[in-house]
Amino acid sequence: MVKNWIKSKVFDGTFQPNQKISSESELMKQFNVSRHTVRLALADLVNEGLLYKEQGSGTYVSERSLKKNQTNSVSSKKVAIITTYISDYIFPSIIRGAESVLSQEGYQVTLFSTNNNHESEKRILETVISQNFDGVIVEPTKSAISNPNINYYLNLEALKIPYIMINAFYDELEPISVTLNDMQGGYLQTEHLIRLGHRNILGFFKNDDMQGLKRMKGYLKAYRDYGIPIIPQNIITYNTKSKDSALPLEQLEDRLSNSPEKITGIVSYNDELAMRILEVLRQKNLQIPEDISIVGFDDSFLSEVSEVKLTTIKHPKSELGEMAAKLIISLIEINNGPKSTDSTAESYVFEPSLVIRNSTKKINEFVCSK
Repeated sequence: MVKNWIKSKVFDGTFQPNQKISSESELMKQFNVSRHTVRLALADLVNEGLLYKEQGSGTYVSERSLKKNQTNSVSSKKVAIITTYISDYIFPSIIRGAESVLSQEGYQVTLFSTNNNHESEKRILETVISQNFDGVIVEPTKSAISNPNINYYLNLEALKIPYIMINAFYDELEPISVTLNDMQGGYLQTEHLIRLGHRNILGFFKNDDMQGLKRMKGYLKAYRDYGIPIIPQNIITYNTKSKDSALPLEQLEDRLSNSPEKITGIVSYNDELAMRILEVLRQKNLQIPEDISIVGFDDSFLSEVSEVKLTTIKHPKSELGEMAAKLIISLIEINNGPKSTDSTAESYVFEPSLVIRNSTKKINEFVCSK
């Protein structure tokens, strides 16, 4: 406990290089442990190079950033890629895109997965800081809610370890990022159904990631632009914890059973959820798209694996990973280059497009105008 607490305070920047840490007596009192236990913990951290002792004065944080600058005046060619998931869904394509560019430039890539969990993100950031990576590509964890690990990113900045964010970003940090225009994607999903004559459209959105909130914003904007009244009960939200549970599907069944007017269209947060929705619709003997139309998001491999080929929003996937890799290399070169370098790196936003397949259908001659 003592070691982990000190490490966290060092890695989140609470204890700065050359700063004296809590005394042995203070640590004994804080953790209710013996002096022997505290001394063992401090000795281990000194041996790891995280701390150093000054006789008669106390224990201090090692100057890791100075050591890094002295030993790595030339890049060590190490980049960390941190995503919420590694082997699931579209993430392998994003990672392959980034790895292809980084490996061509001689970079060693280490992959980490947070499972969209803040505690996992914290441990990974501690590892990244302790192992002196040259740069970090990171997908934020639960990007729509307050993040307890912001200090770790600020410490990366203090240690001059460049990072960029993909798919979303922590707005308060204003980082360089590579994203998709999710609001426009949600708009295109909804507009497509509206133009096909659908009015009573269910929208499913993940609400603890920025992507979900922006896609919901696009859904609402399309309704407003076409002058169609919004039915609040048709907006169904879920979070990471309930992602794989039956909760979103239970809400789907409730709306199908209790909506005053027939549900004719569904906008899904992504293709993964759309596949689960399709299964519920099959169980209710609803035909796609004859009885109900559905639009996914991401144009993943799932969009073409079932008998219903999914109309969906195209996600850049590999191209997004490639762009992220190019940007982090630029930032590393700026970091390691002369102060007068003219190199720059800026955020990049991909624009979405609609891929029309056979999961959507026109239901009448109704035409909307903005």
